[in-house]
Amino acid sequence: MATNKVKSDIMINIYVLGFDQALASAITGVIDLFALAGVTWNRIQQQNTAMAFNVQLASHQGNNIRCINNLQLGAHCSFESLFDQFENEQLCENSLNSNPINNILIVPTIGGPIQQALDNNPELISLLNKAHQAGWTIAGNCTGNFLLAEAGILDGKSATTHWGFATEFQQRYPQINLQADQLITRDENIFCAGGGIAWFDLGLHIIERNVDFETAMQTAKAFVIDYRRDSQLSYSLMRIAKPHQDEMVKSIQAKIEKDCTTALSIEALAVEHNVSQRTLIRRFNSALGMPPNTYLQSVRIEHARKMLEESDFNIDTIMNNIGYEDSSSFRRLFKKKTGLTPTEYRNRFSRRL
Repeated sequence: MATNKVKSDIMINIYVLGFDQALASAITGVIDLFALAGVTWNRIQQQNTAMAFNVQLASHQGNNIRCINNLQLGAHCSFESLFDQFENEQLCENSLNSNPINNILIVPTIGGPIQQALDNNPELISLLNKAHQAGWTIAGNCTGNFLLAEAGILDGKSATTHWGFATEFQQRYPQINLQADQLITRDENIFCAGGGIAWFDLGLHIIERNVDFETAMQTAKAFVIDYRRDSQLSYSLMRIAKPHQDEMVKSIQAKIEKDCTTALSIEALAVEHNVSQRTLIRRFNSALGMPPNTYLQSVRIEHARKMLEESDFNIDTIMNNIGYEDSSSFRRLFKKKTGLTPTEYRNRFSRRL
């Protein structure tokens, strides 16, 4: 695989944008990752260290920030100093800092109420706008991507966020191409990472792009973390039971959930509820955002997930217990819904007694 080498010997500047009620680990963890890329592995191998990044925590007016866990972190620099840097770059096009490829902003996870974070951080949102105009690389993690969206820099672009906040994100920002199943998205110079500790996936991706694949892999090994995860489907709860007021659909849902192994006949259900097949499908789509057969599939796969997590049944037994007979069809559908094969899912999520 071809690697993406840094095109100069200039150290890359990474500014993590801190704010009150941010997730502490999404700040300290990513700072550790970048600061020790080319360092920890080299020490283990008794080689000379080779730092690739100059990592700083920035905040409004350089103030300390209080994270959601009440940990207070001191900033290295201020948002205002970065605004000054944008102006200096415009005046000094030939300066070392004028190359936008050498400057990266990282927005960590919002740990508190999202609306509160958006209301309380106008300076950060303005900074993202300015950095985008200057051509800097910008990367957001998890719910931190709401701040990127609020700045308008994701409009018309692909993005991801924590799977649990995907519906809210999509409702707030319909102009953004949300790919909530993806762990990492990239559109031009903007990167988004999915939920929780996806900051390490984001960090390793940035290391690979700005240094090389070998350094990213060595950093992953030194930190003992998996590299190249590409989906958060396996971690998400399936959205199969959103609230609604359609009593007919509720009745059919209850029937499916009582026995998901039953073959579903749209024709029989329509006759039973004295509606046309077209009306039944339309009402299911309106209430749940999916037709009856897709709902049945989702319920079955959710049952399979629970059995893989909690039981020792072999996969064929689980398949039969949820109403499938074709092994290849079941395995294909399971991977489509979760991003993993049944065996991979069990290995990752089963109980360890």
